[in-house]
Amino acid sequence: MTSYRADQVGEQVREEIMSIIRRELRDPRIGFVSITAVRMSPDLRNARVRVSVLGNPDQKKASMKGLDSAKGLIRHELGRRLQNLKFSPDLRFELDPSIEYSVHISELLKEVLPASEEGKK
Repeated sequence: MTSYRADQVGEQVREEIMSIIRRELRDPRIGFVSITAVRMSPDLRNARVRVSVLGNPDQKKASMKGLDSAKGLIRHELGRRLQNLKFSPDLRFELDPSIEYSVHISELLKEVLPASEEGKK
């Protein structure tokens, strides 16, 4: 169970990382990336960053490598922007397939629903 402070800091870290990725990173490997969640450790020194990447498996792998190589820059910028923390958290990026899964389910529902509606008419 996480604390309220860890949740609040995690949300703030998520917003700042998204801002850094959009505005400051110039790595061509990083494609369409979305930060879905950030889980902070209780001491706020470690952050697990859940990332959703749109694209084929090669693009996902390249985006994750780009994020891992930019980890130092992102951490430095976080330390500069988040003045309320004593330490800049150590970042660990993890691939989050939830958005891709929801798109897949939505496509399956679109295939099924029109057929069931035609039977009603």
